[in-house]
Amino acid sequence: MDWGTELWDQYDIIEKHTQSGLELVEKYVKFVKERTEIEQNYAKQLRNLSKKYNPKRSGKDEPECRLSSYQSFVDILNEMNDYAGQRELIAENMMMNICIDLTKYLQELKQERKTYLLDAKKAQQNLESTYKQLDSSKKRFEREWREAERAAQYAEKTDQDINATKADVEKAKQQAHMRAHVAEECKNDYAAQLQKYNKEKNQFYFSDMPLIFNKLQDLDERRVRKVAQGYILFSDTEKHVMPIIGKCLEGITKAGTNVDEKNDSLIVIEQNKSGFERPGDVEFEDYSQGINRASSDSSLGTPKGPMDLLGKNRNKNFWLFSKKSKLSTSTLPPFSTPPVPSPANGPNSPKFGRDPLSYCLKEINKTVKPRISSFRTLRRSPTVTEDFAHLPPEQRRKRLQQKLEDICKELQKEVDQSEALGKMKDVYEKNPQMGDPASLAPQINQTSQNIERLRGELNKYETWVAEAGVRGDTLRYKSHTFNNNGAHDLLSPDGAHSDESTPDTSQAIYAEFDDDFEDEELTAPIGKCTAMYSFPGASEGTISMQEGEVLSVVEEDKGDGWTRVRRSNGDEGYIPTSYVTVSINK
Repeated sequence: MDWGTELWDQYDIIEKHTQSGLELVEKYVKFVKERTEIEQNYAKQLRNLSKKYNPKRSGKDEPECRLSSYQSFVDILNEMNDYAGQRELIAENMMMNICIDLTKYLQELKQERKTYLLDAKKAQQNLESTYKQLDSSKKRFEREWREAERAAQYAEKTDQDINATKADVEKAKQQAHMRAHVAEECKNDYAAQLQKYNKEKNQFYFSDMPLIFNKLQDLDERRVRKVAQGYILFSDTEKHVMPIIGKCLEGITKAGTNVDEKNDSLIVIEQNKSGFERPGDVEFEDYSQGINRASSDSSLGTPKGPMDLLGKNRNKNFWLFSKKSKLSTSTLPPFSTPPVPSPANGPNSPKFGRDPLSYCLKEINKTVKPRISSFRTLRRSPTVTEDFAHLPPEQRRKRLQQKLEDICKELQKEVDQSEALGKMKDVYEKNPQMGDPASLAPQINQTSQNIERLRGELNKYETWVAEAGVRGDTLRYKSHTFNNNGAHDLLSPDGAHSDESTPDTSQAIYAEFDDDFEDEELTAPIGKCTAMYSFPGASEGTISMQEGEVLSVVEEDKGDGWTRVRRSNGDEGYIPTSYVTVSINK
């Protein structure tokens, strides 16, 4: 079936259809151009990002450049730069193979279509011209035939008139004969024009126009095939670079596997170890010997300060406490061994009282501020503005309880919204015509962030409520896991727990030389727990554990995600509750 046979009388439809097909090609070319612009901008942003985080030449000699984690990060930046190059290649190939090629082909189609339409218009004009000639000859024949009839009637009337002369009769007959002859010639001319018109009409409808329509059909089919090839090239252009993109991603994975934490630790040790010997034990100083000494002994001078007690070590640079090193307090151990004093010559100074060692320890203790007396103080140190500590106890309890209820309501609202978005996403995935599931991603991500933030605030205020003495049985909000919005359970090993419940690792815990720890007796275990995952215990106040290790539970989870445990050797610390299975004694 072809257009010339089936659509012989649909010239306007064919003209409109072919024009619409050319406009589709133009629209696709414009679409691909905008895609190439997106790829180019994306590649440019990736290159700028890699350049931004790549170390400058002056910074490549820094000590951390030797670390495998640092080198792997540089490799990732280089791979990302190569990845950007592949995106640029996609844009370039799309522009050359699709946009430029289709644009050139489109111009050729337009010119070819214009030629066919001009041929059709010429054929139409020729047919109309022949028809006008036919109509003219027809009207002339009609007019001359009427004149011939009138002339014949006049001749007949003249012949019957007795008053008419013979000459008048002959003249009327001659006039009638002449008119009849002219009418006959017009008749023959009309017949010839009619035959010519019918012939050209058959030629127009059965030959010329079907041929032009078939050519336009062929043009349109070639246009469809060409644009289909452009559709395929749109995908193949990116497929051709996928192996190289895959290598870039493999390079990023390889950079991650090349990180060697043990080697990095050795490098840090080699770069930063001082080589000093650790300070020795404090020696016993027998001040009772001064009683038997002569009063004229020159050693009766009063020491001027705690460093005078160091005796033979006074001339050595005790680096741990020296002002020259100016080490931050975070580098000092919780319990530092004081410098080794040497025996003093003479009695004690009144400045030191009866126990010069205690004075020395107090002076050392002043250099290791800020002081945090216990882990429990570190864990629960809310700010005044947030926990309403400046209010009276009853008002504080009410304000905390109200705040906790408001957070629960807000969290429930966010959870409901998240579930609604998840259901909407499922509907969109099952019925794409109703909407694009990807359009819900920003809302889902924002809702997940709001839920995580509110959960953190909820845990924080639950802790303060418990401290204030408010019953929180009905206020505890259980964590949920959502299938569609990507929210993680707070207690999952790979989920993020509340920042407020996590011991602050930015500060080291410094011990006071008081009796805070000495007064605490060992608490009897209340249960056992088995480690499901390994935990490094790198933060202060935590304890490391290995997968499968069994520990004693000293203190249950207070709602902040941490459980206090003890090893058989007496070591105690906090571990993530989600990393263990806990069995409490009944």
